[in-house]
Amino acid sequence: MQTQLPVTVKPETKLAEQRLTLTHVAWDTYEKLLDAFGEHRAVRFHYDKGVLELMVPLEDHENPSAVIGILIFNLAVDCDLTIKSMDSTTLRRKKLQKGAEPDKCFYIQNEPLVRGKTVDLEKDPPPDLVVEIDITHSDVNKNALYAALGIPEFWRFDGKVLRILHLQDSQYHEVDVSPTFPWLEKPVIYRFFEDCRTLGEAQAMRNFRIWLQSNKPDEG
Repeated sequence: MQTQLPVTVKPETKLAEQRLTLTHVAWDTYEKLLDAFGEHRAVRFHYDKGVLELMVPLEDHENPSAVIGILIFNLAVDCDLTIKSMDSTTLRRKKLQKGAEPDKCFYIQNEPLVRGKTVDLEKDPPPDLVVEIDITHSDVNKNALYAALGIPEFWRFDGKVLRILHLQDSQYHEVDVSPTFPWLEKPVIYRFFEDCRTLGEAQAMRNFRIWLQSNKPDEG
């Protein structure tokens, strides 16, 4: 039987991301597209019960993604936490008819359970923390998508405002501080962003590490 093409095509091109949204896409078609595009590709896929969004990140998307990733990784290292870093790894659950490729995702609390493994959400726990940069509008409800996948902590950044979301009772609730890094307040993160823009990322990290030495929790 010939696969029917999606009936709705909705392109959107703006400064930070290029997006294309398709509707009525079968799960099998989604998986075939993943296979056809391969692992080393610029486009990222988000799939939610027949809605497929293809997104190509541009510089204004990729830089904050990289900066936040650097921040989280160094936080884990300097605070003696375990961490497994993954970028736009495909997270999918066929039973839920949902799939996502976040900008960054991290195993921290559950890192020992996936160390040295290729993650399979059908068998392994979901990442502990996911980061998404959405400067332009997305037609996919990312909060509902990642909540369904069981991501405990979700950081969303729109280029100006960082929202930290904590999964409670299957829904996200915005919180003031990260459950993973409860000593880290948002003004410190915003200062780091500003230092990256004005002083450069290396100096921003040096400044942040000076702050961290005086503010991270005591060992033990």
